[in-house]
Amino acid sequence: MIGVAVVGCGQISDLHLDAYARRDDARIAALVDVDPAVAMRQRRRFRLDTAVVVSDYREALERSDVDLVEILVPHYLHREVALAALRAGKHVSLQKPMGISLQDADELVAAASTSNGASRVFENFVFYPPIVRAKQIIDSGDLGDLLAVRIKSNAGYNENAWPPPTEAWRYDRDKCGGGTMIFDDGHHKFALACYLGGVPESVFAWIGSTTIAPDVIVDAPSLVSWRYRSGAVGSFEATYSPELFVDTEQYPQDDRIEVTGTRGVLWVTRGHGQLIDGEPALLVRTDRTTTAYSDFPVAWASSFAAATNHFLDAIGGGHPPRLSFSDARDVLRFGLAAEASARTGAQVAFPASEPAPT
Repeated sequence: MIGVAVVGCGQISDLHLDAYARRDDARIAALVDVDPAVAMRQRRRFRLDTAVVVSDYREALERSDVDLVEILVPHYLHREVALAALRAGKHVSLQKPMGISLQDADELVAAASTSNGASRVFENFVFYPPIVRAKQIIDSGDLGDLLAVRIKSNAGYNENAWPPPTEAWRYDRDKCGGGTMIFDDGHHKFALACYLGGVPESVFAWIGSTTIAPDVIVDAPSLVSWRYRSGAVGSFEATYSPELFVDTEQYPQDDRIEVTGTRGVLWVTRGHGQLIDGEPALLVRTDRTTTAYSDFPVAWASSFAAATNHFLDAIGGGHPPRLSFSDARDVLRFGLAAEASARTGAQVAFPASEPAPT
């Protein structure tokens, strides 16, 4: 039985707590939040009667019944909390991104290399069942050689969805690390781009700016493009359509993916939410045939459950977890490269052994 401390009990902890609740080899031992009332709310909601509630994560790290720390705090606190957890010998699951600078990432990679615990950066996109199946099809060779990866993220509205982030830190670049759509949510897309095609060799970006409320700016519309070392290309387009209804249970945002090879094309038609009614989540066109796939879960929560299952199984089986801290460092510098390109108006080289400009 693995004892888990959840550090940060805000809205996103709903999906993490639900995922742990589905396992019979883990239990929530501690809930940590600077506002104990927030942690108590989650304790009651998920009926975690044996979990202690504390306001200081260091108190949870001292507990012998805590083996794993799920870190869900704001980005600028990732380095501090993760380093402390690693040095305490705990298994660490760190919310993305792993930090707000490459220096943060380098310190964490070094600390993880000497820690007794397993470590990973939590990235649910690469565990979303339609994307996992798409990756299997790409790896099978059915699409031929990879030519292009296109990712479209379209935010809108839904009265019944989770409310948009209201925390001031998300709109403070010194605390968030970058923009909310390209650096923050973009981490999912950059991780996905690496998962499907590998680490790129160069990045170019245009990043827009839209004011949606006083002192609240969204970095959209934006376009990030890259070239893989194979010669294939990729793009990530982020838009915000305030008058567009998006069907969803969490975020009012639609994510669509198109992967083109020399022999075929595939489409993942949904992600957080759904705009295309009645379409299967995965379509594959090869030769003269289009095949629809729908024999897997498509609820967004399923990606959190799969990511949690993977990490617990990695701890139990001793195999490497995804995303490793080293892989997450590449995703972080992908996002930093996009930000740097937009600032300078220049393409940013992304050599395998060199950091991108910060």
